[in-house]
Amino acid sequence: MALAAGGWPGWWTVGWVTAAMAGARTCAMATNRVVDRWIDARNPRTAGRHLPAGTLRVGELRLLAVAGAALMFVAAGMLNWLCLALAPAALAFLVGYSYTKRFTWASHWILGFTDGIAAAGGWIAVRPALEAPALVLWFALTVWIAGFDLIYACQDVEVDRAQGLHSVPARFGVPAALALARVNHALTALALGLDMAFFNVNGYIAVLVLAAVVAALWL
Repeated sequence: MALAAGGWPGWWTVGWVTAAMAGARTCAMATNRVVDRWIDARNPRTAGRHLPAGTLRVGELRLLAVAGAALMFVAAGMLNWLCLALAPAALAFLVGYSYTKRFTWASHWILGFTDGIAAAGGWIAVRPALEAPALVLWFALTVWIAGFDLIYACQDVEVDRAQGLHSVPARFGVPAALALARVNHALTALALGLDMAFFNVNGYIAVLVLAAVVAALWL
């Protein structure tokens, strides 16, 4: 938002983008818990989560997911026409990601791509056009999140193999996954460096300085 606006984008935009983010993340996380409840129950690391442990019911999380999606659509509509037009595609990834590890080890990058929608969404909330900086930011976030998910998946290699789930560590081994994580994070740095050519650097620095001053006074 700050980069697209060249500074502070205004409370209206900040408020509705925050609402869209909260709704989208709530929908995605609730859906993931419902979809993965049987997998989580068979994994010692995740068996204590709310659904396997019985502290929440499936219906409750489904209702939460629907409410999150509804909030995202309302917020998108309050921002601009392009945000609303692209909201169904975003929802498809938010819901569909949870199923991908059942058939492809590329799920790490699909997760990154899904999270990267936030970067593009923040941009088009201010400027209703999918411009080059938004695409580069989207790519940067895709490889950044994928790199961390590759590392995260190394915890569950044996469980994934036993349950027939797909991941790079389960398919190619932990050393290969860690090497790919390094490559992805190198690409993140490269993409962010490239993207600086598109940004209003003075506006960006102004936002950072403002945040630093406010934080200093608060502390």
